[in-house]
Amino acid sequence: MTLSPASTASEIIEHLRTLGSEENVAGMARFGIVTQTALGLSNVELRRIARHVRVDHSRAMELWQSDIREARLLAAFTASPSALTLEEAREWAGDCNSWELADTVADLFVAARFERTLIPEFAADEREFVRRIAFAMIATAAVHLKKEPDSRLLAWLPLIEAHAGDERNFVKKAVNWALRQIGKRSSACHGPAVMLAEKLTASDRGAARWIGKDALRELQSDRVRSRLGAQA
Repeated sequence: MTLSPASTASEIIEHLRTLGSEENVAGMARFGIVTQTALGLSNVELRRIARHVRVDHSRAMELWQSDIREARLLAAFTASPSALTLEEAREWAGDCNSWELADTVADLFVAARFERTLIPEFAADEREFVRRIAFAMIATAAVHLKKEPDSRLLAWLPLIEAHAGDERNFVKKAVNWALRQIGKRSSACHGPAVMLAEKLTASDRGAARWIGKDALRELQSDRVRSRLGAQA
């Protein structure tokens, strides 16, 4: 089957099924990917398919409702940031059951410019992957929202500190990711991020200590310091 922008959600899903691989599904599980509904396609292959079928927001909604891993990733790749609503974003976030989906929709939500509304809302949510989305959005914003003033990113540091004690693996790693990405954004962001990382290393909370130490390892590396120094 040859896919095109005119392909329907059902045609795309049928095509995905023909490309499935049980061997790939087994390999995905080793990386912490939830495989109950997985067909076994790589993100590289899904990105290629997304380029063929292009953006179609209503079709993306149908793909998401299928509950198939690959269809949901493709939905996130082909949804329209300008058409996405906050309610749709909240619904998708609540459906996420893996770090992979959470990080992929975080990119979409930042592209839709929902960060100011959804980051504090999702960070306050007790669901593991919804909270992860909040910090994945911070990490994405730090890299991709280049025209935003640094002060907007630095304003998320208190939220990082507040949730650094969350011991859940997928939250802890996302909080760490957010801190590192802010610290690497610019020389103006580097100092405050390092100060917070140093503060976290002295915490009596294990997750916070790990986040602080791991962030410092990268932020104080010669590579990062050299790059930021050159930019300055």
